[in-house]
Amino acid sequence: MTQKLVIIGAGMASGRVIEQLLDADPSAYDITLFNAEPRGNYNRIMLSPVLSGDKTYEDIVTHSDDWYEQNGVTCRFGEHVVKFDRELKVVEGENGHVPYDKLIIATGSAPFIIPVPGHDLPGVITYRDLDDTNAMIEAAAKGGKAVVIGGGLLGLEAAAGLSERGMDVTVLHLMGHLMERQLDEAAGYLLREDLEARGITVKTQASTKAILGEGRAGAVLLESGETLGADLVVMAVGIRPETRLANDAHLTVARGIEVNAQMQTSDPDIYAVGECVEFDGHLFGLVAPLYDQAKVLADSLLDQPNAFAVKELATKLKVTGCDLFSAGDFAEGDGREDIVFRDPARGIYKRLVIEDDRLVGAVMYGDTADGSWFFGLIQGGTDISRMRETLIFGPAFQGGASADPLSAVAALPPEAEICGCNGVCKGQITSAIEGGATDLGAIRAQTKASASCGTCTGLVEQLLSVTLGDDYAVPQAQPVCGCTSHTHEDVRRLIKSQELKSQAAVWQELGWTTPNGCHVCRPAVNYYLLADWPLEYRDDPQSRFVNERKHANIQKDGTFSVVPRMWGGITTPDELRAIADAADKYDVPTVKVTGGQRIDLLGVKGEDLPGIWSDLNRAGLVSGHAYSKGLRTVKTCVGTDHCRFGTQDSTGLGIKLEQHLWGSWTPHKLKLAVSGCPRNCAEATCKDIGVVCVDSGYEIHVGGAAGMEIKGTELLCKVESEDEAIEVISAMTQIYRENAKYLDRIYKWLAKVGLDWIKEQIVDDLENRKALADRFTLSQSIYRKDPWAEHAQDSTTRVQYAPLANLTLEAAE
Repeated sequence: MTQKLVIIGAGMASGRVIEQLLDADPSAYDITLFNAEPRGNYNRIMLSPVLSGDKTYEDIVTHSDDWYEQNGVTCRFGEHVVKFDRELKVVEGENGHVPYDKLIIATGSAPFIIPVPGHDLPGVITYRDLDDTNAMIEAAAKGGKAVVIGGGLLGLEAAAGLSERGMDVTVLHLMGHLMERQLDEAAGYLLREDLEARGITVKTQASTKAILGEGRAGAVLLESGETLGADLVVMAVGIRPETRLANDAHLTVARGIEVNAQMQTSDPDIYAVGECVEFDGHLFGLVAPLYDQAKVLADSLLDQPNAFAVKELATKLKVTGCDLFSAGDFAEGDGREDIVFRDPARGIYKRLVIEDDRLVGAVMYGDTADGSWFFGLIQGGTDISRMRETLIFGPAFQGGASADPLSAVAALPPEAEICGCNGVCKGQITSAIEGGATDLGAIRAQTKASASCGTCTGLVEQLLSVTLGDDYAVPQAQPVCGCTSHTHEDVRRLIKSQELKSQAAVWQELGWTTPNGCHVCRPAVNYYLLADWPLEYRDDPQSRFVNERKHANIQKDGTFSVVPRMWGGITTPDELRAIADAADKYDVPTVKVTGGQRIDLLGVKGEDLPGIWSDLNRAGLVSGHAYSKGLRTVKTCVGTDHCRFGTQDSTGLGIKLEQHLWGSWTPHKLKLAVSGCPRNCAEATCKDIGVVCVDSGYEIHVGGAAGMEIKGTELLCKVESEDEAIEVISAMTQIYRENAKYLDRIYKWLAKVGLDWIKEQIVDDLENRKALADRFTLSQSIYRKDPWAEHAQDSTTRVQYAPLANLTLEAAE
């Protein structure tokens, strides 16, 4: 006997259920299909081509009106379902009731709306169905600016489509990189580069505060205070299962409608399928599991044994023409190793994550041809130990190939391009080697390979090694770390020349072999980026050493030292009282005067740091940066104010210098001193930069050391005024910031570049001196701030200093 089947929702999952049922037993059910949209099933995945104009609605229709008619499906399109009655087994539509024997809920998902002020203004739309798509097409016809909130797949497709239709599009994404669920940071960086090359502006870590407009959306206000003009605002920030009807009918609903492995809800005559369901704690958004559910549900309706199971999924997508692939778990973790391949010239990135000789995750961008093969390895749990060395090159290099890591390079054909910048192929390089070019310099001179951006240097060296064998002498220059073959000097040069302004850009464009660097290279790269791009780059605290993250020096017993700044070594009774009060209040065991003319509070507990900083701030004291790779102190003598030998106001100049330089980040710590006369009571001639005042002006010395190495300064120049002295010292600090290797003190860097070169830049070239000083001032406009005040006042940050639970005490109790 034919039973009555009512389906609520004509999405892709329910469409597949109907197909499966009709194929298996077309007479089993009399089907009625409700859909709130005034149309039947269409391929929602293809809405993006409709938006961009590559396809029309007719092109993406799955089931036409004729198809429904031919298969006897009663269509109630454009009609909302009001409710269903489980006891009477009736579905109540806007236009009348329909009884059922079996009911399928396929209501899909609803777009999430950020409840910011202005979210309900006309001109703010979501992106889920054809009506949304048509609304965007209509808005785009008028031109203007569009802001897309959400850098996931849907948001980017909306952005690309609107851009194709001529709108000026900005994408706002709350996280640090695009599509963070599918891509790691490096692949997200490449995607962003591609989108920006297409004219789409991307703003990450951008939090929407409000949508502004009178009667209609006209702008988007960010939490940062920035306002973006917008004729259209598209919210594409996520979806959630549409469960309202199920909730009203008192079915079991968690995040979605809970179903068993036969897609049966808590009511045995009611099933659910698609994005509205929750199975075993999982929600679903990709089409593959929805089609699996549809097959299981059709079998269940026909009393055929089948069970739905969650499978490992690979995501292979083409976002606005960019090939992406991700599969498995690519999060970092203990015991996991990464294999990374980068081809900056072709915008290719591949990363494999290995655990216990098994491939557990893969992320690929630009070249995803081997994605299915990698996915098979993940699904099968294949032991990859025998092909580990060549795994990243894909199946073409497997099957008994040698495990020699150079075999892949040896296998490249002669026409394979090695240097993308200069169009040099493998054959040209090997010909040069055979002609007598036996080192990197000779290859560069003869072929120009590796002579531009330098990212192919490692490949050229591998060719040298493959061709010459033991006759090839590996260059002695040491790379930054094991993540890269580049030296510090190379990295600095390439960051400037290639205008790399993020860590992700460095990892990708310079061919890093690890996903995100390591504890050695991250602090260096973080410093190089903030020194070269102070306006564009945002300092990454996680790429700093612990003392710089905590803004205090950690001691051997786990406590911290707190050193407030004393400008030029000068203090006041009020400041001293505040320091004494803080020492009493926080039970500081040791108070010590330092060699830099400051007071060190030693033994401060970590959880007390925000409090003691706040108390010291109230007395006008700021961080002394005693922990930083930056300006520490400017030591002074009393100068002309009190000393009968003083020739200049050394104290006043020291205070001015410290107030000008504080907060700056430098390759290593930076210590200054100003002595009021050649007697040199401030010991200026063993500092990084020292000033010795004389009757006729100021002698500026550089390159001293008084730590593990002892070294006197060298005279840089002599100037007549304080202003000149400040400009020279600013320029000296900046040229050190812009050129020195990370963790090189000035004296070490000076030994490499020579004092004459610095004199040429600062003493002889006055225009360059001023430009350096101006760049230093610009950087200070960003970084001259008190971290104590920021952390003490930020309740979120203060939590980081709170102690962990006392588990010992709990165990005892």
